[in-house]
Amino acid sequence: MNERRPEPEIVFRSPSHGDCLEARLVLESVGISSEMLQRSGDWCLVVSDDQVNAAFAELQSYRNDRLAEATQSLPQKPLVFGGAIAGVVYYAIFLLSVAVLAETSAYGIDWRAVGQMNAGEVMNRQWWRTITALTLHADAGHLLSNLVFGSVFGGLAGRLLGGGVAWLAIVLAGALGNWMNAVIRDGGHTSIGASTAVFAALGILVAHALHPRHKTSTKALVRWSPLIGGVLLLSFMGLEGERTDVLAHVTGFIAGMVFGWVGCRLPEAWLASSFFQMIAGVFTGAIVIGAWVQGTQ
Repeated sequence: MNERRPEPEIVFRSPSHGDCLEARLVLESVGISSEMLQRSGDWCLVVSDDQVNAAFAELQSYRNDRLAEATQSLPQKPLVFGGAIAGVVYYAIFLLSVAVLAETSAYGIDWRAVGQMNAGEVMNRQWWRTITALTLHADAGHLLSNLVFGSVFGGLAGRLLGGGVAWLAIVLAGALGNWMNAVIRDGGHTSIGASTAVFAALGILVAHALHPRHKTSTKALVRWSPLIGGVLLLSFMGLEGERTDVLAHVTGFIAGMVFGWVGCRLPEAWLASSFFQMIAGVFTGAIVIGAWVQGTQ
């Protein structure tokens, strides 16, 4: 009696002819012979009995590689760090406190005179004015505007860098923006307001969008759209008004992009550390308070 020959084993089944052909090419690339058949409306791939295990292993490896490639190509969500809300709260406290002190001429000090950004005085080594000017405002409307927009942009920056690091970068960038403004202006130019720091926060957001922490495969137009949006927002919010210091807004925005690029390249372990964020926040407060102490001596 003749022994019955075993039927070829099905190692792949799909209603798609193209998928089945692709699987066949995968097996052929490693020297596994296969045959395509149609059964019950599906396309099937069969191999000889002694190659079943090898075929299954090769097809599974191919699926895993495809899945890994698809996962890597997905856009990664930006990491969110803590302290954003706390940073906004302290920002509001600082601005409101200085507003009260200036309005009441507390301790007999003309806070606006000693704290405003005067280009000539800044160039005469009164560096603290680049910082103290960020906490002074002309009137309630000016203060309210910077409270609102500063809280929005600062809060978003805090989510990207953590509250402490974000506000340290915002204050330093705002001070740099005021210094750049003083360098360009004549000696008699003066300015006050947190708007330089507000646009520095916007610059930080744009810098992060242009150079995200994780690489993406987005097109050039998509990558550059944050800068375009930032410039449009700058032109819409920062280039109008009789008392608007346009140059200070521009220099603050540029300085913010510089500090934002640096901040977004700090190790994630640092930004995720509550201790590191606390130290950065305390240092930020010390810079602002220290600048006022230096100015009122």
